[in-house]
Amino acid sequence: MTGAKLMMLALLLIGGLGALTVGGLAWAQHQGWVQAWGVPAEEENADSAYMRANLDAMARRLGEMQARLIQVDSLGARVAELAGLDPEDFKVKPGEGGALMSVSPLSAEEFGHAMDSLDEESAQRLDWLTYVESRLFEQQLQSYLVPTQEPVEGARIGSPFGYRIDPINGRKALHTGLDFPADTGTPILAAAGGVVVVEQRHPAYGNMVEIDHGNKVITRYAHASKVFVKKGDLVKRGQHIADVGSTGRSTGPHLHFEVWVAGTVQNPRRFLDAGEQLATISAKR
Repeated sequence: MTGAKLMMLALLLIGGLGALTVGGLAWAQHQGWVQAWGVPAEEENADSAYMRANLDAMARRLGEMQARLIQVDSLGARVAELAGLDPEDFKVKPGEGGALMSVSPLSAEEFGHAMDSLDEESAQRLDWLTYVESRLFEQQLQSYLVPTQEPVEGARIGSPFGYRIDPINGRKALHTGLDFPADTGTPILAAAGGVVVVEQRHPAYGNMVEIDHGNKVITRYAHASKVFVKKGDLVKRGQHIADVGSTGRSTGPHLHFEVWVAGTVQNPRRFLDAGEQLATISAKR
């Protein structure tokens, strides 16, 4: 067989194979086995079903997250009220919210929009809760600066605030604080946090400490045997600042405790009673 005949035979074989291939693909596509792009129909259907199932699952998860935002709203409103804020201000978007209930499956585009909306709402709620937290922290800090801590733990009160017969000269005089009789060396505690503004030896008060708590509130601790702080020190509530003694104008070991507000002496009992009430309320929660 000549080369020309072999070439002709090869072309015929190639053409025949090509026709069979095209014909076979067309028949397979007609049978639903192969689609136009050469991907099996079953495989594409399976991928589509998998994506739809995942999208539906994510949509249900989105609905659960939106439902939780409603719970956050409710909790945030209660916390805002405790912080002294208007609960209505907590509602970022009044009248909106709720679980995602879709009568028809979400498209990918709709799901994306829903996620963007949820992200925006959660960010707004986070900002609000951060603000509420700062207000609560501020209130807690203020409570630490109010002299409600017993300055001598477990000690009874001797002489109360008010007019009494002076134990030294026997005359009627205003007793400007509370006396806490205790053994020499008994710890004296700061009634609240603040800054030491006075630490000195006074003719009448003996070894004396004064603490400024801000808002024009000052506490005074007198007749100490030892003092462990100095002017300018920062002290915290309940800190051991001195020891009970009988220095200055005193007839025996005790702490003389005073509270001053805006330059006027106050009855310390009112502050200490308020601290006991707050402790009782906190214990019941």
